[in-house]
Amino acid sequence: MLDVENIQLTFGGVKALAGVSVHAATGKITAVIGPNGAGKTSLFNVISGFYKPNSGQVRLAGEDISALGPHARAYRGMSRTFQNIALFHGMTVLDNIKLGAHTNLKSGVLSAGFRLPSTRREEDRLDREIQRDVIGLLELDHVQHHQVEDLAYGLQKRVELARALVMKPKILLLDEPVAGMNREEKREMSRFVTDVRNNWNTTVLLIEHDMSMVMGISDHVVVLSFGKPIASGTPDEVRANPDVIKAYLGGAEEPAANAA
Repeated sequence: MLDVENIQLTFGGVKALAGVSVHAATGKITAVIGPNGAGKTSLFNVISGFYKPNSGQVRLAGEDISALGPHARAYRGMSRTFQNIALFHGMTVLDNIKLGAHTNLKSGVLSAGFRLPSTRREEDRLDREIQRDVIGLLELDHVQHHQVEDLAYGLQKRVELARALVMKPKILLLDEPVAGMNREEKREMSRFVTDVRNNWNTTVLLIEHDMSMVMGISDHVVVLSFGKPIASGTPDEVRANPDVIKAYLGGAEEPAANAA
């Protein structure tokens, strides 16, 4: 579903990514891990179109999308959550979720402004789909009419996942989906991510520091250190890799200029 080939990214004299390649198989969960400063978020920003790499290629479902901006990638089926919650306060859970469906709506500004019958029918259809496919799946029924700022942190992260899912993405990018959560919230989020993959056959690419989650739900793991790929394989293969152990235990020495 996603092929990222030989990405090179520099900021001034600092090399953030040096020859990074990631391949996310359709319907699988692929994790990108690494110590702080390894280049994980830089990689996500390249994949989603926020950063333009110095060289390399990003392909989605076989199409080269390297030159496309974030909005064009979204229209082609790429959806993303962020490490820091980016919900709209003053709006309900349901309204926040519905905002994610703009790529699937056909009504224009004028028809929406005048509330034409076609627009109302499309919004009614969207409401039914959200209730059927997203609200129930992520168990948000009891809070869908609450203001998002009134929710606990774990529920807010779940709403952000719901907003990304309502786009019906081909690939879902999750940037530290369980950061800041307690143990029970992490278990729930892990279950929801696997439910999305199992029920919708959605391809998932995630960044995460919680190794118990990564090793528990991932089909494939890619490890970065100082902007370079050092290992790739199944969770068991990566767990036993001496280069990974060295990187996480502090045995790897690199010049500070390469720590992006």
